[in-house]
Amino acid sequence: MSLIPNFFNRRSNVFDPFSLDVWDPFEGFPHVSHSNFPSETSSFAAAKVDWKETQNAHVFKADVPGLKKEEVKVEIEDGRVLQISGERSQEQEEKSDTWHRVERSSGRFSRRFRLPENAKVEEVKAAMENGVLTVTVPKEEVKKPDARPIQISG
Repeated sequence: MSLIPNFFNRRSNVFDPFSLDVWDPFEGFPHVSHSNFPSETSSFAAAKVDWKETQNAHVFKADVPGLKKEEVKVEIEDGRVLQISGERSQEQEEKSDTWHRVERSSGRFSRRFRLPENAKVEEVKAAMENGVLTVTVPKEEVKKPDARPIQISG
């Protein structure tokens, strides 16, 4: 058993200070009613986001297949919370249509991430290509404190 957590295969971690995701203890269990949760919960869980930190920025990549950039919103809330949200419309049902299976989700989704102190929230950029939203949050340069040598007497 490894004492080092596997950060690449982990799900939302309730102990992660940067995570604001809602943890669902019943996720993955069949036949569990989610009647206490709003209908957006299933769509909310479907918006998968990767977050990596490079030398110069925090980069978020969200899968939003089938959405136009006008249907996705990127915001900074409370000074340090990145929110990615949007809505996928349900396909119009024609009276002559016969549906055999409906697996694609529709409805609202929202993901929130608390940004670290070194994030330049005024310079956030977002781009969308081929169903992937990329949000880049530049990092402030960490200034090393000035040090001056002190002569030791004695």
